Amino acid sequence: MAYEQLELRHQLCFRLYTASRLITQAYEPYLKPLGITYTQYLVLLVLWEKDNQPVNDIGKKLLLGINTTSPLIKRMEVLGLVARHGNDADKRQQWVYLTPKGKQMKEDAANIPNCLAKQMLKSGVAPEEMFKMIPLLDEFISKMSAKEKQDTVE
Repeated sequence: MAYEQLELRHQLCFRLYTASRLITQAYEPYLKPLGITYTQYLVLLVLWEKDNQPVNDIGKKLLLGINTTSPLIKRMEVLGLVARHGNDADKRQQWVYLTPKGKQMKEDAANIPNCLAKQMLKSGVAPEEMFKMIPLLDEFISKMSAKEKQDTVE
């Protein structure tokens, strides 16, 4: 076939998209009772590691643009999970911190990684396979995000 490169079986992007979608779906039964989405869970993970961070820093850690991060934080604020405050030195910069409800949710979510690992194990994904993927994906993400930054600078 003259356009063999366009066959789905040759697309890395399809595999990454599908894996991402399946992982996100696997989280859903654990996040739904907490009333949060997967992306909101990621923001909470960032804040549980270090509370009180600028909106921009949260976006950078999650590789999300400000146009995605700001509305996401606003929705979490409505849910009572986080609050924002301005920076005295720079009024344009917004900082985000966990509310007591957001801090409590850490306890509620503490078992999610174990539940997900068990679910993956039941699906036939061995822990060694999971751990092998992490550095490969980290390197891929690092290279692709560096390329994206380079392209926007040029």
